[in-house]
Amino acid sequence: MSSTAWLLSAGFGVLMLLGVPFAFGIGIVVAVSLVVSGIEPMLMPQSMVAGTQSFSLLAIPFFMLAGELMTAGGLSARLVKVADVFVRHLTGGLGHVTVVAATVFAAISGSAPATTAAIGAIMIPAMAARGYDKGFATALAVSAGILAPLIPPSIAFVIWGVIAEQSISRLFSAGIVPGLIMALGLSAVCWIYARRNKIPVQSRASFVEIRQALRDGIWALLAPAIVLGGIYGGVFTPTEAAVVSCVYAILVGMFIEKRLKIADIGPIVWRSLKITSIVMAIIMFSTGFGILVAQEQLAPKLAAWLTANIQEKWLMLLVLNIAFFLLAAVMDEIAIMVVLGPLLIAIANSFQIDPIHFGTIIVTNVAIGMAAPPIGYCLFVGMAISGLKLSDVASKIWPFVGIMLVVLMLVTYVPGFSLAFQ
Repeated sequence: MSSTAWLLSAGFGVLMLLGVPFAFGIGIVVAVSLVVSGIEPMLMPQSMVAGTQSFSLLAIPFFMLAGELMTAGGLSARLVKVADVFVRHLTGGLGHVTVVAATVFAAISGSAPATTAAIGAIMIPAMAARGYDKGFATALAVSAGILAPLIPPSIAFVIWGVIAEQSISRLFSAGIVPGLIMALGLSAVCWIYARRNKIPVQSRASFVEIRQALRDGIWALLAPAIVLGGIYGGVFTPTEAAVVSCVYAILVGMFIEKRLKIADIGPIVWRSLKITSIVMAIIMFSTGFGILVAQEQLAPKLAAWLTANIQEKWLMLLVLNIAFFLLAAVMDEIAIMVVLGPLLIAIANSFQIDPIHFGTIIVTNVAIGMAAPPIGYCLFVGMAISGLKLSDVASKIWPFVGIMLVVLMLVTYVPGFSLAFQ
């Protein structure tokens, strides 16, 4: 291999082992490789900036902002109340409330961390007060939060759609069935846990309680209907839907719920910008990394080697899933998509895998990576809410990760799950 190829592979690996933050590590590798390869100095910065200029990527900051605004405006609490009156009387009732509320909130925010924070802040203390182990409650909130990359609208699908040049609306619809199956699986774990630990069953909600919860929560329930209805009805694009979500959240939070003040908007926007800046920095540096990888022909060479040594499609998909799971344990999930995107697309093309089906496989892997120890992003959100250590949460999350892996296998080997609404 050339010196540039060694820098991109071994050099990058060494920086990760040394604990250099991902965005900085990939930026250092790109900068050094640029000098070594002799590329015109201005070409790379221009290309890196251009990689962040896609109109579709504007959905990321707006969906993140929408999630923050809806939490501050009280809509997440309304969703929890609606879910509570319908499923609290079941065995593992509060666990089911967490899953249902997260599923609906995911259809508004598109962000796993935002969903974990919004629902976890309410449900982790509530479950602990009702006799659930706090580590289990935190693990459930983290696991329910990662429904957001699958349930449309999804930031992860937006990023993959840009990378793979696929229809974002079609990718959104591909995540519906896998997301709902995963939600059912998480609820099954809650039911088993409650049975084994003899968690008391709550009383069934009365008709008056249900009516009141629906009346109070109507504006929260309308949010996903407006967003998804607008996208699939052709009224607006996914990016425009993200802006509509923000406007809706501000109007409802300020004038209907009256919990959101003008003074609150500045800090909320700032929090969203900080998260967005990290995501966009990773995308920018990863774009430069991808340009150098393309120049060295690393992706086609590796794809050719894999296809020459692995003949069966099912085995190739299994290898990719295992590799993705291991990488997601130590790397940022968005960075994996951007950096490995050309390689993954080349492999999918060589095995003639439907691009929408393949995109669902990739995003399901991304979702699992956000919850899997040791560095799943949502894990740290859950730890911040509960005050627990990583070991306390990680020890309880494996049954949920097991369900996620079962869903991943179904998505991988039963294309109908992701292509049902195509």
